[in-house]
Amino acid sequence: MKHDYTSVKNIYIICGKTDMRKGIDGLATLIQDSFELDPYSDSIFLFSGWSKDRYKYLYFDGDGFAMLYKRLDSGKLQWPKDENEVRHLSQQELRWLLEGLSIQQPKAIQPSPKGAF
Repeated sequence: MKHDYTSVKNIYIICGKTDMRKGIDGLATLIQDSFELDPYSDSIFLFSGWSKDRYKYLYFDGDGFAMLYKRLDSGKLQWPKDENEVRHLSQQELRWLLEGLSIQQPKAIQPSPKGAF
């Protein structure tokens, strides 16, 4: 079954360093116990370890978990450092992160709050 991950409802980045030896069960437990989020929800969860050149991506697609592990050939990710924080990302912020940019781009045009008029 093919999935369109761009339509996932939530994207969460687990800030700080995660033990990258953890597998699916360990990461799902971390999501649930440490951050009180539901690993079975329509959400992508991103993790990185000490070395900012690799990350894991966990997603429950309805009948099981998918985990992607990626190691970059060159460059580093601009991963937020706060160990006890989880952040909700937009698709744009995810693209920035995976392109090696900071998820906070002060010169980017920010979306207007709903009901601004």
